[in-house]
Amino acid sequence: MNKFLAVFLLSLFAAQPAWAQFDKVLKDLGGIMGGGGLSDAKIGSGLKEALKIGTENAVVQTGTVDGFLLNKAIKILMPKPLQSMEQPLRLVGYGPQIDEFVVGMNRAAEKAVPFAKEIFWDAIGEMTIDDAGKILNGGDTAATNYFKTKTSKKLQAAFRPSVEDVMNQVGVTRQYNDLIGRYRSVPFAQSITFDVNQYVTEKTTDGLFYVVAQEEKKIRTNPAARVTDLLKEVFGKAKR
Repeated sequence: MNKFLAVFLLSLFAAQPAWAQFDKVLKDLGGIMGGGGLSDAKIGSGLKEALKIGTENAVVQTGTVDGFLLNKAIKILMPKPLQSMEQPLRLVGYGPQIDEFVVGMNRAAEKAVPFAKEIFWDAIGEMTIDDAGKILNGGDTAATNYFKTKTSKKLQAAFRPSVEDVMNQVGVTRQYNDLIGRYRSVPFAQSITFDVNQYVTEKTTDGLFYVVAQEEKKIRTNPAARVTDLLKEVFGKAKR
């Protein structure tokens, strides 16, 4: 396999605790991929550098103000079970409250994202040669799919407390309860029971993985993503 894919394999996540085990994986990967003019040490350095850059890109994009709200692909919208009450409430003047509710859900997601870093690092440390081989031979989002399998449940467990805290701080929980109460006063309104915190937690995870997948595709296909001399050297060798 070429070293370009090897560099991308870990272009999304970097961590100090994982490197002891991961260095061994790098050496084994070097054997799998063969020569090509670059030492295992240089390949390893390139991978670590790409990991750091990829992680920063994904977190900066999603973990800042409007990282979710202004990204149409991952913006958290009114939950489907609650969409039936949106129009009746807007008709009676509750449009601004609904809009604030949507903004608050996205703010909670943006605050939760940074908790992903350590979990991703642990997944790197657990990566086996078999995992690496599957990713190297996989499609454009093979690495993203690996991390989905390894980290989704852990991410949701880490995100949920932060989501609940931020939702309370910015008044989303209060807004949700108020909207539900107002909706129930509308004639013929259906009963609604919904865990809004879990909904935001799941959408935060989905949105983060979406951006990770975009970063993966970018590293695989876009030379402009090689933003340091070391990455240019490793990627350049890989294309020969």
